[in-house]
Amino acid sequence: MSKMPQKKISSRKYGCFWGIGGAKLQRTFKTNIPSPAAAPAGRAPRSALPKEGRPPPAMEGYRNATEVQMTQLVQPGHTNYRGELSVGQLLKWIDTAACLSAERHAGCPCVTASVDDIYFEHTIRHLHMESPGYSCGRNKVCVGQVVNIKAKVNRAFNSSMEVGVQVSHEDLCNGEQWNVCKAYATFVAQGKPTAKIKLKPLVPQTEEEKIEYSVAAERRRMRLAHADTIKGLLSKSPVQSELETRTCHSVVPAEETRVESVELILPPHANHQGNTFGGQIMAWMENVATIAASRLCHSHPTLKTIEMFHFRGPSQVGDRLVFKAIVNNAFKYSMEVGVCVEAYRHEMEVSRRHINSAFMTFVALDEEGQPRTLPVLKPEPGDGERRFKEASARQKIRLDRKYVISCKHTEVPLSVPWDESNKVYLSYNNVTALKTLVAKADWVPASERDKFKMYTLEEDTFLSIRIEMTTSIDAMQAFLLLSDLQRRHEWDRHYASCELVQQVDKDDMIYHVISQTMSEENKPQDFVVLVSRRKPCSKGDPYVVAFRSVTLPTHPAKPEYTRGETLCSGFCIWQETDELAKVAYYHQATSGVLTYITTNIAGLSSSFHSTFQACEQFLQKNKDDACIEE
Repeated sequence: MSKMPQKKISSRKYGCFWGIGGAKLQRTFKTNIPSPAAAPAGRAPRSALPKEGRPPPAMEGYRNATEVQMTQLVQPGHTNYRGELSVGQLLKWIDTAACLSAERHAGCPCVTASVDDIYFEHTIRHLHMESPGYSCGRNKVCVGQVVNIKAKVNRAFNSSMEVGVQVSHEDLCNGEQWNVCKAYATFVAQGKPTAKIKLKPLVPQTEEEKIEYSVAAERRRMRLAHADTIKGLLSKSPVQSELETRTCHSVVPAEETRVESVELILPPHANHQGNTFGGQIMAWMENVATIAASRLCHSHPTLKTIEMFHFRGPSQVGDRLVFKAIVNNAFKYSMEVGVCVEAYRHEMEVSRRHINSAFMTFVALDEEGQPRTLPVLKPEPGDGERRFKEASARQKIRLDRKYVISCKHTEVPLSVPWDESNKVYLSYNNVTALKTLVAKADWVPASERDKFKMYTLEEDTFLSIRIEMTTSIDAMQAFLLLSDLQRRHEWDRHYASCELVQQVDKDDMIYHVISQTMSEENKPQDFVVLVSRRKPCSKGDPYVVAFRSVTLPTHPAKPEYTRGETLCSGFCIWQETDELAKVAYYHQATSGVLTYITTNIAGLSSSFHSTFQACEQFLQKNKDDACIEE
């Protein structure tokens, strides 16, 4: 193994969560993980396929069979009154490209079921809106320039599939490309009315495809629980009225922002099955939401975020769609607009079908492109007050989620605060970080001793280790045993005690761990750890037990301990045969512990070997334990 460079490390110590003979881990490294909705926009990376998983020479031209590339020339008719590419038009293109990709895999018609949250970091602006002498530049595309959309199926489940869509715009003057947004859409295959569709499985080939394939299962888990998650967060999140905390001379009654519009579904609005394009409905929703936002700020607002679109039912040619929008709440620099879509067939119909609902966040920019202060919104009595409070709760959820996703993991502290409003996203990122590490391609065999194998992965100044074994135990049993930290002392001699602090739900627990490993201050180390576990989504997936540090007000750092932290570590367990399971442990580390780890790696020394050997003995001793329950 090549020699790793050493760096000067902060004086604060960070302990390695895995018992590796008392190594003082001063920083754990950052894993680049996708967010629940989209990665932050920025310059498009120029990356090559990884070594492992790279197609052989005869397949150097490998291309995902489901990939669809759409290149659109921005025309004046595609722009809004600000001279920017209309978000509604962009949503149409995204939905069309995603649908084509889904149908390419399914081999039959597909319909949009949902679109995850979308974050717009950059606008695509009209040249004429810029100052004189402006030339095409960073993050902006003029009329006559290009928007590139790439869509491909990440994973197929039973009758549904996740399609990932990457949008970038290209500056034809200098050839640079910049990301606009990333979206994940779910499509459902539709065959004949009496036929049940069973989609063929997708086999990922490249490292990127393997990561997306693995994480797609976690995103699906969040989608299925989306409604209950939001309801739970709203009921438990403390909400303080903006009217009580803001002073503003301008107050706008919510009823003045109300917008209602009706659209007749015509053949150009429908797909080849006669159902309305999901992208067309989303475009109309964006249009009425923009009008409502404009009535509050009396200017041209900019859309920053769209929360998940979930289509509750289809609409066909001849249907009437009624769009209702209103500003739910106005914060200091942003506002939330709620949009509801209902459908009816005939004017005499009394009841209407609920098609869709969404929440969109807008900002109003000043001449320098900075968000300006918004008027205070006075909610309507009754339902208006409820929407007002719910919007405040959703804003807190968005801010917590943004913090969890974008926090600088290379800076201390590594742990992030845990509470009811961010627990879902902490769990998601905990599992996703581990799955992303597992799917990396460049793992290199380092040593082998008895039945235990060690692999390493070097990325810049970061080093990750993987230790694995195959043992005669049921994967489910190993999963339950290894996810219970209160039994870890039975095989890991570095554990002094472990207290279950909170049973968040059946899959997530928080523990306070005291280690026997002494820090440089000659004090024991302690950890507050979130344990997230997942069962396989489908055949071939592993059981996952992921660890990461969190901060709890009830368990602050104490002077008698050195608070240790871990960002990404855990177990993956695969059922190899009816009697054998492969157990692998993963851990990320940085230069603060490299000298120790490289010494161990040289021969899979006693520290690694003895701990994992004890782990196997523990599994064998308890593999038939009838007391273990889910």
